[in-house]
Amino acid sequence: MKLSAFKNHLNNITELNFVLENGTKVPAHFHITEAGLTTKHFVDCGGTERTEKNISFQLWVANDYEHKLSPQKLLSIINIADKLFSYTDLEVEIEYQMDTIGRFGVDFNGSEFVLISKTTDCLAKDKCGIPTEVAEKSTSRCEPNSGCC
Repeated sequence: MKLSAFKNHLNNITELNFVLENGTKVPAHFHITEAGLTTKHFVDCGGTERTEKNISFQLWVANDYEHKLSPQKLLSIINIADKLFSYTDLEVEIEYQMDTIGRFGVDFNGSEFVLISKTTDCLAKDKCGIPTEVAEKSTSRCEPNSGCC
């Protein structure tokens, strides 16, 4: 989800909630501890230099049950950070602590933001000699009897 869509949803809700794809709700007393621009500058396995930029929000849950972040407060945080984002409409990514820090994409289900699992991928399949049928199976979720696992 792009930042413009994220902000639009914040403008149209009265309560800020996040949920994982499996339906597990992020505890309501979460905080946004960081809002930033993340840049990943790398070389893929085919030797191509790439740069990836995202707007990142870090979701943190502590034992502070007295404060609940409102959509309006998050919008004010975003407005302060907008200069860091260079006023660009990039994809929003959420960092959330689980077994380790997870990076998630974001969707909206009409009332809550949904943290969408991200997956790895080979960006140079043509240079690595990976057959198309193998590449297609590896980009989908592995289901029993699907032949990918």
